[in-house]
Amino acid sequence: MNPIASDPLDRSQFPLDEWALTEAEFHTSTQGRTETLFAIGNGYLGLRGNFEEGHKAHAEGTFINGFHDTWTIRHAEEAYGFARVGQTIVNAPDARVIRLYVDDEPFVVADADTIEYSRRLDFRTGVLERVVEWRTPSGKRVLIRSRRLVSFTDRHLAVIDYEVTMLDADASVLISSQILNRQDRVDEYSAAGVGGNGGGSAVAAGGAIADPRKASGFGDRVLLPRFKWVHEGRYVLGYRTANSGMTIAVGAEHHLETENDWDETEQIDDDIAKHVYRIHAKAGQRIRLVKTLAYHTSSTVPTTELADRANRTLDRIRESPIEEVFERQREWLDDFWERSDIVVAGQPDVQQAIRWNLFQLAQSTARTDGGGIAAKGVSGSGYGGHYFWDTEIYVLPFLTYTSPQVARNALRFRQGMLPAARERAIELNQRGALFPWRTINGLESSAYYAAGTAQYHIDADISHALSQYVSATGDEDFLSRGAIDILVETARMWADLGFWRGHGGASETFHIHGVTGPDEYTTVVNDNLFTNVMGRANLRAAVRQTRRMRERTPKHTSGW
Repeated sequence: MNPIASDPLDRSQFPLDEWALTEAEFHTSTQGRTETLFAIGNGYLGLRGNFEEGHKAHAEGTFINGFHDTWTIRHAEEAYGFARVGQTIVNAPDARVIRLYVDDEPFVVADADTIEYSRRLDFRTGVLERVVEWRTPSGKRVLIRSRRLVSFTDRHLAVIDYEVTMLDADASVLISSQILNRQDRVDEYSAAGVGGNGGGSAVAAGGAIADPRKASGFGDRVLLPRFKWVHEGRYVLGYRTANSGMTIAVGAEHHLETENDWDETEQIDDDIAKHVYRIHAKAGQRIRLVKTLAYHTSSTVPTTELADRANRTLDRIRESPIEEVFERQREWLDDFWERSDIVVAGQPDVQQAIRWNLFQLAQSTARTDGGGIAAKGVSGSGYGGHYFWDTEIYVLPFLTYTSPQVARNALRFRQGMLPAARERAIELNQRGALFPWRTINGLESSAYYAAGTAQYHIDADISHALSQYVSATGDEDFLSRGAIDILVETARMWADLGFWRGHGGASETFHIHGVTGPDEYTTVVNDNLFTNVMGRANLRAAVRQTRRMRERTPKHTSGW
């Protein structure tokens, strides 16, 4: 069978390219999908594939890995051991917005009379590019080019390079560059007429359980304004989350290049910063706006200090030509593809799909730098931005063999969760440690026990990833520096959760009852195959590694 014949993509809209995802036609019917497909990120910072102009998006989103607020889970009936506090990733202030007006007519891709349109996410450069030729209602032709990247070499940095050229007539051009708090501020351009994530909780209207794949909303204000500052085209806004107490600062700096005459104004408020350029554009004279973005977050640092960090990031980037940022991005990806690429000859559609997926792994993990790896990466708010078993079972095997430092960082993140995992085990009357099924901050956030906490196999998943990493890399020093506690504490949990049954000796078998396997279709069962096999491997790994460690360094194992 010809593989192209079964290609699920409409190739008139998405032309085949083994090294990029290209969109040759814009359709509102696929906008929600393409906003995800064209998202860019680095594991820490993610920008959904929304247009810079900010009109009529399906779902706007700027996300920072781990930046979340908390809320009280309301159960229909209370029971001992139920999770109490939900965690949901926050839609961070959006600094991508660049609104364009020509002769006071707004450019809106969904409504525009476009002569030419293309968008391309290049897997080798890590840059999202768009080219549009727009015919205004008065018949003037306008060429709009943009480039966008989230840096793999500087986790706090994003850049937008935005160009406008009047092709055949002079015009009055207005560019309004903004930072917008979409989480709390009503966006007058949104289709629903409301901003942020809206209200809601873990339980939908009528008492039905909400789709767990979707992020729970917030009923009250989430980002509390704490800082605002503007100076010579640079803006910084700072916020603190209402319940989790996390802080964020976002900065944006502007540099305009053009031979046209222009003037500028600035405006800043709690939820919006706006830099406006009014340009007397001549036909053929390019207008180029380079917008540099910096995002910094913390769970402990005051907003004012984060604002200082954002300023330092912008200062450092300003010292060199912006093209160096794009060059470093290409160099990073050259190295990534050299160690990660999988070549499939003669099947270009399969080749494109593989490279898109590998690129997404890079975008979801490259700069987590000690944070977790969310189920949707930083491309959206699905699953609330939570970390699941997907990290250890699906993602870490790839990282272990291609980017072992990133894998080590992810395991260190789980190691940091051990105190909370021990407390969770005690809460459920178990020994050892029980890692949360879904979480951001280390606490169990699943409101539904049967498909949440009952998936005890999460302990074995984490143990498996750790064992695989040490086996592949030989990094036994990581175990000796505390990671061995993961194996020991999870093994203690299995030994306590299970029980022996039989008539003694070799006839006895070990059973684990009341658990949910990873398929989640049959919940709270006895002797789930996956759970039993993985639990056994967990126990054996703990014994093997503690014996090895005792042989190598007895002083480290005297307490076991």
